[in-house]
Amino acid sequence: MCRQQLKQLPLFLALALTVATTTAARRTTTTEGAQNNIEQLRQLGLGNVVKLPLYSDLPLSKYDFIVVGAGAAGCTLAARLSENPNWSVYLIEAGGVENLMHLVPLMAPSLQLTASNWNYKSVPQRLACFGMHNRECALPRGKVLGGTSSINFMIYNRGNRRDFDVWAERGNHGWSYDDVLPYFLRSESAQLQGLEQSPYHNHSGPLSVEDVRYRSTLSHSYLRAAQEAGHPRTDYNGESQLGVSYVQANTLKGRRHSAFRAYIEPVRAHRKNLHILTMARVTRILIDKATKSAYGVEVRHAGIQYQIRARKEVILSAGAFNSPQLLMLSGIGPEDNLKAIGIPLVQALPVGKRLYDHMCHFGPTFVTNTTGQTLFTSRLTPQRIGDFLLGRADTLVSSIGGVETLTFIKVPTAKSHAKQPDIELIQVAGSLASDEGTALARGANFKPEIYNKMYRDLTRSQQDHFSFLIMQFKPKSVGRLWLHTRNPLEWPRIDPKYFKVEQDVEELLEGIKESIRISKMPALQAIGTRLLDIPVPGCESHRFGSDDYWRCSIRTLSYTLHHQVATCRMGPASDTTAVVSPQLKVHGMRRLRVVDTSVIPLPPTAHTNAAAFMIGEKAADLIRAEWN
Repeated sequence: MCRQQLKQLPLFLALALTVATTTAARRTTTTEGAQNNIEQLRQLGLGNVVKLPLYSDLPLSKYDFIVVGAGAAGCTLAARLSENPNWSVYLIEAGGVENLMHLVPLMAPSLQLTASNWNYKSVPQRLACFGMHNRECALPRGKVLGGTSSINFMIYNRGNRRDFDVWAERGNHGWSYDDVLPYFLRSESAQLQGLEQSPYHNHSGPLSVEDVRYRSTLSHSYLRAAQEAGHPRTDYNGESQLGVSYVQANTLKGRRHSAFRAYIEPVRAHRKNLHILTMARVTRILIDKATKSAYGVEVRHAGIQYQIRARKEVILSAGAFNSPQLLMLSGIGPEDNLKAIGIPLVQALPVGKRLYDHMCHFGPTFVTNTTGQTLFTSRLTPQRIGDFLLGRADTLVSSIGGVETLTFIKVPTAKSHAKQPDIELIQVAGSLASDEGTALARGANFKPEIYNKMYRDLTRSQQDHFSFLIMQFKPKSVGRLWLHTRNPLEWPRIDPKYFKVEQDVEELLEGIKESIRISKMPALQAIGTRLLDIPVPGCESHRFGSDDYWRCSIRTLSYTLHHQVATCRMGPASDTTAVVSPQLKVHGMRRLRVVDTSVIPLPPTAHTNAAAFMIGEKAADLIRAEWN
């Protein structure tokens, strides 16, 4: 199809890419809906844009390995285990299959509003999320083949050397930085300008890591300003995290590269020993109570209840909320919780007793005197969308939700290791004004007054601006997760207890101050950068810009980024807070492992998606070593 024909199809493009309306952004990812999308593409001559096979393999009576959950770790593990043609692997996913919308990086915020998100929310928070409906923080998690890697903002950040060395020092032998770096490298196929010879990057793995080809002039000005403020240019996945960098993304030629696209799609057609079932809910693990051995799972699919048996192992890769939920539904967890809801105890373990998360502050926002650089839906023209469909990787549509640069800084009061950042400044070429208060605001559960009072005028004027997400790496506040019912289709209760420890607020405050200091550097002043000084609703009683004002703002504009960990914490048998061993085996159980970010014992200096791939790669070696 030629460019002229594409220009004549603005309605189709708006529907296919769902970039113009919130209604379109609500499209679900059911297999029926996916096929309808494909049929539309074929009729319009665009059938080669995306291929969407249906994954509904009828189960055998037994498999060697059952992997529950097809996120980053689950897809990685299923692909690696099925490399052995003598092993049969069954990968079970509660959600559907990616469609064209998932491939579009700019659509990341809108995916929060679809059936690809479990749509979890916290219990009402006493000290955070004041700007959310009922003070419930939105907690997005992927419910699709690809998991959270299919709906997140695609930021690739492995973490700090010290993170993993501390894991090993606490008895998790085999998880030091030198131990895990080869697994990060094994998964990676890096295309990063200037880092072609770096020993910290690999170019032959399944998962694409590349520079975002579309960059606004705002990002260049900010990068220079951060350097003027004393933050060196760095590769934050290399020798040192501290400093500023353009973001590294899990995209391939400007398209999202999820766990499904990287690990499953390339091998699915010729791996006859890998079966995949989507739109299926695992409701419990089958356990022989006499031997405390897992021997299968119970699963609901298309209204039918199945029992699938495992010859070797059941592996939970369902994520930081669903893996602990399944353990507890199966009798593995805190004795008091299970007794309260009538689940017979199989193994007492502190499942869900710890929950860490990276809480962000949404803002501050800065306006500039540039033109045409900020993301607005009005700038998503048919020509730009057409260019994307025709294969260009440098269009506005390939921006990863507007994220452009990352800055890793120290906070003196944090008392952390000298080479370990405390705060990340995520610079975004936009704000809640970019989509007129629709996808991003609704996905975060913000009240309408946040957009209406702070950002609506920016939408009307189309004023160029950029914002920060200020993220704390090492929160002191510890939350928890528990069951309130035996019904496996009900959500667990999730209480992150954000900002229970005041120090967390103070560290975010330091991050806000640093972003403001950087904004005053010559490179940003040259484009007229100034702080948007509209007060946050609910914080008007404080003098704008004072410390107390920003503390109020932090508790109001609270925002989380899919980074929950430690609900199935890893640790040796002597660790009373641990759920799984350093081999990822559930303590006291046989033939049962957890392989996902729920095993991460402490909040990492990272976004957790990269670590999930690493955990899947390492788990594959642990399992192969045992069963070979």
